[in-house]
Amino acid sequence: MQKILSIVESIAHEKNISYESAIEAFREALLSTAKRLEGSNSYFEIEIDQENMDFHIYKILTVVDDDDDRAFDEPEKYIYVEDAKEYGDGIEAGDQVKMEIHLDEYGRTGASNLFRELEYHIQRRIEQDLFKKYKDRVGYIIIGTVVRVDDEGKTYVEIGELKGILDQRNRIKGESFKIGDTIKSLLRYVKIDPKQGMSLELTRTSPKFLEELMKREVPELQDGAIEIVSSARIPGERAKVALKSDRADIDPVGSAVGQKGVRINAVSKELNGENIDCIEYSPIPEIFISRALAPAVVKSIKIVNKDTDEQKAVVDITADQKAKAIGKSGINIRLASMLTKYQIELNEVEGVVSRTPSSSTIEEKHSDISALESLFK
Repeated sequence: MQKILSIVESIAHEKNISYESAIEAFREALLSTAKRLEGSNSYFEIEIDQENMDFHIYKILTVVDDDDDRAFDEPEKYIYVEDAKEYGDGIEAGDQVKMEIHLDEYGRTGASNLFRELEYHIQRRIEQDLFKKYKDRVGYIIIGTVVRVDDEGKTYVEIGELKGILDQRNRIKGESFKIGDTIKSLLRYVKIDPKQGMSLELTRTSPKFLEELMKREVPELQDGAIEIVSSARIPGERAKVALKSDRADIDPVGSAVGQKGVRINAVSKELNGENIDCIEYSPIPEIFISRALAPAVVKSIKIVNKDTDEQKAVVDITADQKAKAIGKSGINIRLASMLTKYQIELNEVEGVVSRTPSSSTIEEKHSDISALESLFK
């Protein structure tokens, strides 16, 4: 038992945990062993002398009068005054005495119990350290290697000391992986199963995954020059991202898209070809909703239920733009609603909207110079 602290130090080094954490595990192991050998209702005090590489276990007993039945019924917690005199003079009822417990006296039983408890508590410490390590990474991208794909389509990914699970609902439609593939995914949360231990739930369908991918490709997002206000996805098909910048010299949409679309195309490639629309955010709801419904051009927007949780926007739109606003299978309007947090209702009105002005309109604008006349008076 004298060399036990040296063993604890070796275990800490081997298991890659701090010596302080290993000492705490040892303390818990001593306490559990003492309770197992002396009685679970007993109180104990553990002293560990790291400098001299020694430890002591003390059983704490409360002194009671010689006619108090508690010392007879619960000898693991109480001791008679008469019996307590051997621990010091002047001891009275109500005092507490410390009786040292020597595990050596229990022979192999004491040693085997201690090492079993130490192994258990060291493992718990390792799991706690791992849990904290990966809990701090929830919401961030992690990279791992595929080690197994089961019959249900679950993809098992090796990530450091743990395994990650990417099931079908967290996988982009149409994509598949094989053993040996290196994949990026977002850590959704860390879970602990009593039978399977600790594992990581991964996702590639979360809007947050799209945002984190964009941060990796766009330096202006990393340094805070531009900011993602909100995002919405229908995984594998289409996504919309609202961006803003407080700097007048930076175009948030242009920065995110990159020259010739190189930045946004890199993100789209990682998302299995998902189309990504970048939109400039506006604090004015009508403008923001109008931009979110692009490529459709709207006539007017009216906000209703403005001060309630179920905010609604009634959008007047012409017949030639309605199909664009809705999008294939309703994708465009669904994404716009998710992006803006407004329930969008389309109201068809008469008229035709065209983005390209007619030649007569262009000529009229060029021929009207009345606004410039005052400059030459």
